[in-house]
Amino acid sequence: MKEENIDRREFLRKSSLIGAGALAAPAVLDSCSGARNVEDYGAVTFPEGSAISGDGLIVPHGDALRITGTFLDEISHDIPHQNWGVKEWDRDFRNMKAIGIDTVIQIRSGYRKFITWPSEYLLKKGCYMPSMDLVELFLSLADKYEMKYYFGLYDSGVYWDTGNMMAEAEVNQYVIEEVWNRYGHHKSFKGWYLSTEISRGNMTAIPCFHQMGKQCKDVSGGLPTFISPWIDGKKAVMAGSGTLTKAEAVSVEQHEKEWGEIFDGIHDVVDACAFQDGHIDYDELDAFFSVNKRLADKYGMECWTNAESFDRDMPISFLPIKFDKLRMKLEAARRCGYDKAITFEFSHFMSPQSAYLQAGHLYDRYKEYFQM
Repeated sequence: MKEENIDRREFLRKSSLIGAGALAAPAVLDSCSGARNVEDYGAVTFPEGSAISGDGLIVPHGDALRITGTFLDEISHDIPHQNWGVKEWDRDFRNMKAIGIDTVIQIRSGYRKFITWPSEYLLKKGCYMPSMDLVELFLSLADKYEMKYYFGLYDSGVYWDTGNMMAEAEVNQYVIEEVWNRYGHHKSFKGWYLSTEISRGNMTAIPCFHQMGKQCKDVSGGLPTFISPWIDGKKAVMAGSGTLTKAEAVSVEQHEKEWGEIFDGIHDVVDACAFQDGHIDYDELDAFFSVNKRLADKYGMECWTNAESFDRDMPISFLPIKFDKLRMKLEAARRCGYDKAITFEFSHFMSPQSAYLQAGHLYDRYKEYFQM
């Protein structure tokens, strides 16, 4: 994206700061008191003759793929931390479980110098010592709530800086070995997330994914692996760059060609692909989703959708998504026969205790739609 008008950018910056403070405070108060729950407001009645009844929905209930997995984003470079401790995370796992989430995926175990667990290897490489072992915490909570946990590999940042994906494969060969030796005894440790993200074919994508996927499987007795690339659509622009769309986007045909080549080279060590769904427009969902499903079936892989629960159409990055947008994406995933829906990500954008008040309302609308 190119720079936009300075006055507008400054206005948005100030507005977001004011808005965040205004929204966060009541969200915190309500999450402590429990008053945010829609049931606490009592029954809503309307005058005789009103066409509004029940939850007010005028679309069929539940005609979509349910979200059964979520990323855990505790190491991020573009989403604020909520500074949760053990109690908050325990409560959030309960909220996830209540709507049918059975899989949690740690999006990455570290990003550059910040890490989520006291890795001897990464600490010797200059990473900072974390105050909590979040890998142990997340695994313990997944054990407690009988969920499947997927470990997300380390992101050194070298790929983002240089385009060299193999640098991530090299550093992760030590991380994979160490994390399995340390945490592999947990009953909930059920898989691996190869956290390096791409959208198009490149010379190092196949060897990188293949090396990481093979090692993950070799050390863990064949546990499943998956990737979550983005589609290089019209909304595939850099966050914070000032624009929401770009003129040049990948065609459905080119997307199919490039990802057919990638799947051909990795399907023996990568079990599923969860394309991020937020970079294309809503009237393009079926075309791209159909291609994704066809490719996955061809190569014997599971086809998941990464249903983004934040809104890429807003000039402020990032806020919870409008319910209808999430609904349309999940409906398209069901129409195209997808195997599983996961989201990025529940704790910030769907949780009743999120710092964003809108997230709790999205949780309520989701429950109403699926009649939970």
